[in-house]
Amino acid sequence: MKRDVQERARRLISRLVPGGQRGRWRVPSAGTSHATPHGAPQGPPRPEHPVAVIGDIHGRMDLLERLLDKLAAEAPDARPVFVGDYVDRGAESRAVLERLRALGSSATCLMGNHEAMLLEFLDDTLERAGRWLRNGGRETLASYGVDLAESPDIDALMAARDAFAEALSDGTERWLRARPLFWQTGNLLVNHAGPDPARPISAQQDDVFLWGHRRFLRDARRDGLWVAHGHWVRPDARAGDGRIAVDTGAWAFGRLSAALILPDGRLRFIDVRGRGMA
Repeated sequence: MKRDVQERARRLISRLVPGGQRGRWRVPSAGTSHATPHGAPQGPPRPEHPVAVIGDIHGRMDLLERLLDKLAAEAPDARPVFVGDYVDRGAESRAVLERLRALGSSATCLMGNHEAMLLEFLDDTLERAGRWLRNGGRETLASYGVDLAESPDIDALMAARDAFAEALSDGTERWLRARPLFWQTGNLLVNHAGPDPARPISAQQDDVFLWGHRRFLRDARRDGLWVAHGHWVRPDARAGDGRIAVDTGAWAFGRLSAALILPDGRLRFIDVRGRGMA
């Protein structure tokens, strides 16, 4: 099991891109290639009020609590906006979901691809279970007290599905299904993975918000939007070319990050660290 986790971590490392700024305020630059349709350079992200965009948690309740405490101390007026992927891989998915639900209307929690896979498991178990279980679903089931063998038969799989659905019947399933795909304030758009930079937000396919478009990390947007996102693991949170990346591998590398963005365009990153699995 540990060897499998280490191998997954190595694959993640191969996708990492150097960069990032932490610990001080700065006004991010969009880069010379990023312009509005009229050719003027894009300005900094300007939310209507202070925002803290928080990266993928993946069952790391320890890091979540520490980051929330840090944000409360350093940025009490900032609205927390979570980019999704609260469950799977880490050991405390249930505790994470319960904590996020308890925040109520004081925070915005978006849908990630792992929440989408969880719901697919409930809706189409026989067809969709494999993908979710291979990507951390077993850890989520275990956090709810649902055990599942490595190679379950159909009866065992359906029994696990039913037990899980019962555990979520306290309102958690309903809450998960209600998660929006994106959230916007001013020229800042927050989503999980990254929409197509060549198309307006209103013309996007739902899947790109969850899984990312192939052009998202390659091409700059030309509509003046800054897109804050998770999903793509990096060694450091960073901002540039109209993108703000905040997934720093909480489950594997023990680091959970947030981007604190102010209406005047200033941005800085706040993170907490713990033990990783890599």
